[in-house]
Amino acid sequence: MLAYLHIPFCDSKCHYCAFNSFVGAHEFKKQYALSMTEQLRQDLEKFEAQKGQISSFFIGGGTPSTCETSFYRDFFKCIKPFLSPNCEITSEANPNSATIDWLGGMKELGVNRISFGVQSFFDEKLKFLGRSHDSQMAKKAILDAKKLGFENISLDLMYATKFDNKKNLLQELEIASSLGVNHISAYSLTIEENTPFYHKKDVQNDDIDLAKFLVQNLEQKGFSRYEVSSFGHPCKHNLSYWQHKPYLGIGAGAVGFDGKKRYYPHKDLKDYIKNPFFAKEENLSKDDLILEKIFLGLRSKIGVKKSILSKEQLEKTKLLVKEKKLICKNEIYYCNDFFLADEMALFLMD
Repeated sequence: MLAYLHIPFCDSKCHYCAFNSFVGAHEFKKQYALSMTEQLRQDLEKFEAQKGQISSFFIGGGTPSTCETSFYRDFFKCIKPFLSPNCEITSEANPNSATIDWLGGMKELGVNRISFGVQSFFDEKLKFLGRSHDSQMAKKAILDAKKLGFENISLDLMYATKFDNKKNLLQELEIASSLGVNHISAYSLTIEENTPFYHKKDVQNDDIDLAKFLVQNLEQKGFSRYEVSSFGHPCKHNLSYWQHKPYLGIGAGAVGFDGKKRYYPHKDLKDYIKNPFFAKEENLSKDDLILEKIFLGLRSKIGVKKSILSKEQLEKTKLLVKEKKLICKNEIYYCNDFFLADEMALFLMD
C-alpha cells in the first residue's frame, strides 16, 4: 500500500501549472493540517491498513516546503505505525522555500527522499516558466540536502519549451549530474487549459528528436529510464503506482484507490477543510482495471502480464512483437519505446 499527501499551498502559480493549488491561502494551513490528519485516521480504517503495511509515503503539491515542519508533526505521528521499516518517504520541495532548516526538520520527521522542483538551471527559462527561484537557489538547495545526509535526491527538469535546443539541454543535464542527484524526472511542457500559457503563442518546442536526444544523454550519464518520464534510481512510489497497488489519497483533490474503487475528496480548499471525510466513489469494472494495467504497464518497465490479455489482444501483440515494438520475456510484454506506449495501448484496446 502507498500513501500520498497533497499540500495545496503555493507562494505563486507557475505559468504551466494546472495542479490543484492555491496562492494566498496560507491562513488556512492550521485548519488544513487538522483536516488532513482526520482524513488519514478515517482512511487507514476504511482501507483496513495494517501496521507496517505502507511501503511508500509521498508528500506532493502544491508546494510542501511552504509549510513549516511543525505543520506535519501530528500527521507523521498518526501514520508512523503504518509505515514499513524500509518505507520510502518523499517530500517535494521548491528551492526558494526549502531552507536547510526546513530540510533538516523534515529529515527529523522521517523523510528520506527529497524531490526538488528545479525545472531548469537557466534563469531566463525559469522566469519564463514562472518559477520563484533562480539557478543558484536550485544548486544550493540540492547541496544543502546532501550536506544533511539525504542520499536519495531527485530533481524535476522541464523540456520542450521555446528555450530548449540540444546545446542547452546538454548543459542542463551536465549541471544536474554534477550535483550528485540519483534521480531525474524529465517532463515535456504540456499546455493545459486555465493556465497563463494556454493563450500564449510560441511557448513550446515540441520536437520528438529533442526528446530522444534528452533520453539518450540521460542514459549515457547513468540515469536509466524506467518509465516514460523517470530516470535513475527507481522511486518506490512511482513503481508501485505503475504496478496498480492500492493507495491512500489524503488532502484536497488527492485521489485514493483500494484496488476496486477510486475515491475523490473535495478539491476546493474550504470545502475540504469543512468535510475531509467526503469522497465521491467510482466503481471500476474488470475491463477498467485491465485497461489501466495495460496503459500503466506499457509506460514503464513493469510491463503487461500476458495472462490479463484477451485472445484478440494476444493476436495483436504478435504483430507488435514482429514489428519490434514489444518484446516478451517470462510471459510479460514490455514496450521497446516509451514514446509509443500510449499508441500501442490504444491499439491493443481498440
